[in-house]
Amino acid sequence: MTGTYSFDEIVTKFRAEGRIAIVGASLAGLRAAEALREKGFNGSLTIIGDEPHEPYDRPPLSKQVLKGWVPADHTKLPRLRRVDATWKLGVAAVGLDRINHVVKLANGEDVEYDRLLIATGTRARPWPNPEEAALQGVFTVRTTEDAAGLAAALKVRPKRVLIVGSGFVGSEIASVCRDLDLPVTVAERGRGPLMGALGGVISEIAAGMMRDAGVDLRTGVAVRSLEGEAGKVRRAQLSDGTVLDVDVVVASLGSIRNVEWLEGAGLAAGQWGVGCDAGCRAFDINGVVTDHIFVAGDVARAPHVLYDYEFMSQEHWDNAVFGAQVAANNMINLEVGRVPHLPLPSFWSGQFGVNIKSVGVCSYGDQIVFTQGSPSERRFAAAYGKRGRIVGAVTFNHGKWLPYYAALIEKSAPFPPPPPGYDRPVEAEVMAASFPDPREPAGNPDVVLTGHDPTSRGAEFRPRA
Repeated sequence: MTGTYSFDEIVTKFRAEGRIAIVGASLAGLRAAEALREKGFNGSLTIIGDEPHEPYDRPPLSKQVLKGWVPADHTKLPRLRRVDATWKLGVAAVGLDRINHVVKLANGEDVEYDRLLIATGTRARPWPNPEEAALQGVFTVRTTEDAAGLAAALKVRPKRVLIVGSGFVGSEIASVCRDLDLPVTVAERGRGPLMGALGGVISEIAAGMMRDAGVDLRTGVAVRSLEGEAGKVRRAQLSDGTVLDVDVVVASLGSIRNVEWLEGAGLAAGQWGVGCDAGCRAFDINGVVTDHIFVAGDVARAPHVLYDYEFMSQEHWDNAVFGAQVAANNMINLEVGRVPHLPLPSFWSGQFGVNIKSVGVCSYGDQIVFTQGSPSERRFAAAYGKRGRIVGAVTFNHGKWLPYYAALIEKSAPFPPPPPGYDRPVEAEVMAASFPDPREPAGNPDVVLTGHDPTSRGAEFRPRA
């Protein structure tokens, strides 16, 4: 692709002859590939994935698969159109040579590209002790193999399941265990379930749901160690001195973004993902935007206009899909044809007979007010505010009103928000949302704002070598 061309000729030539590599055979990777073909890219397309499977849907793994409704290997994502790609599955990317535009694979192969999409997502944080993690009956839930193994273990009716962590995934698995009439203990080192994502006010409601369903919820405690016999987990030692007899342990300890393969590549990659602009173009380590590398999905970290341009990492289905579509468009267009990806985060979770839905970034707020329904009946809507404007909302069995709150958030409407005129609560007093201090242990939220935190001031001085 050399020579002198006009802008239109450059775009046309790239769409016909360019080479695009997608690292991550994920939801974002697949939808990006489909969007590239839909938008007229006819060049070479290579999709690289470290798992042996074609892209599959992960949300059912902690719900329908564990209940036995759907086999773990039946969650393959539907194809929306032909992608005509070269698939390299079961082989991980281990390095990136930006100078020569080469992705290095674990099998020694090099994949050349003109444009690169990073969509490597996240992986489950493993149990910290490798020997204990290797015990039969100790699980994480991220892959189809994880879900299939745990579903099989639940099917033989263990005497007690221990879930370490009470974020959304841990809470959903606890709910499944109770639906299966299995004894389950949830150990949470923070003050309550869903605390990091929804704050203390909602956490109290979620804790009540758990306990009413028969979950043995223990807060403010950590699991110090796991003990096994004949290679199988049998006991758990808690930080308060309690010893639990358990035969299934699920470590729901949050996620790790898959960025290690980018070490030395000079990109803005770290624990919260790969930094990029609103057009999905990756930043280098100096904050300079790159021209050929794009990011989408869970691993992307981009500034958001509604949240003071703080960088946002979000592990949501919609973010992966829409981010992939924006990245695909911008990879095959020059500046005037590019569009921004400014998602309003949203998610849903089904647990203990309640449908929980949220929009915006609730954890950005410091105040909360119940705006509709009845918290005591676990059927309500609540809004979150900061500095006099609405920044997020959550509903319990009241999801049909979520678009109303989404529209208010997008307009930076005042907080408390105007009443919707229907189903007003008995008490609508603004109160502190009670999110944990960033230094306090709590379950990781699905959306993380990673701008400057004034509580994190500090310096580290290292001796000279």
